[in-house]
Amino acid sequence: MLDNLVVAVTGGGSGIGMAACQAFLGKGARVAVLDLQPGEWAEALPVRADVADQASMDAAMLAVAERYGGIDVLINNAGISAVGTVEENSDAEWARVLDINVMGIVRGTKAALPYLRRSTRAAIVNTSSIAATAGLPKRALYSASKGAVHALTLAMAADLVAEGIRVNMVAPGTVDTPWVERLLSRTEDPAEERRRLEARQPTGRLVTAQEVAAAMLYLASPAAGATTGITLPVDGGMSGLRLVR
Repeated sequence: MLDNLVVAVTGGGSGIGMAACQAFLGKGARVAVLDLQPGEWAEALPVRADVADQASMDAAMLAVAERYGGIDVLINNAGISAVGTVEENSDAEWARVLDINVMGIVRGTKAALPYLRRSTRAAIVNTSSIAATAGLPKRALYSASKGAVHALTLAMAADLVAEGIRVNMVAPGTVDTPWVERLLSRTEDPAEERRRLEARQPTGRLVTAQEVAAAMLYLASPAAGATTGITLPVDGGMSGLRLVR
């Protein structure tokens, strides 16, 4: 079902985005890796792209469409983290995280829509987070940004459904990526902090990037043609289970 599907993945150079690129390639899709540092790929098209710059995103999507003849799927995955209470992040941090995590999706979508509208299999998958709907300590800014992604996804789905463009989102829990490793390295006791993160997920372990990528595959696939405007949690049960231990 994914053979020759053209998929553009923002933030595809590492973590969840890299796992998504690898997963789509494994299913026969043609993949463009959009990132500030896309890396070198034998089978995919690496494109340097900055989600903080509309001109950069326009040029990147044009490069993808010129190489592959169009775009069928956009994975809006690029994002950055923030740690702190509502008092602890500066105005500049708030502006930067909201600009990357929310406006980055806006810019990527604007740039891709002219090509998606020409596809008969068009889909957009945004990366949200369990933080959008669950109160997590010291994640005020990050949670606010992902809450905005949640609302934005629903609004985009409503606006685009009549054009045959499906819009959904994945909501990962804590994923074992280099990004999380960097966050852990800033704590006083990284091993204890990792244990705490693992314990708060009912499965007792961190989510893998490949598990999130598998959810993206489903939402992007034409086999999910009746699925739009939904959140697919990949969170080890955090959103629905309340275990007593």
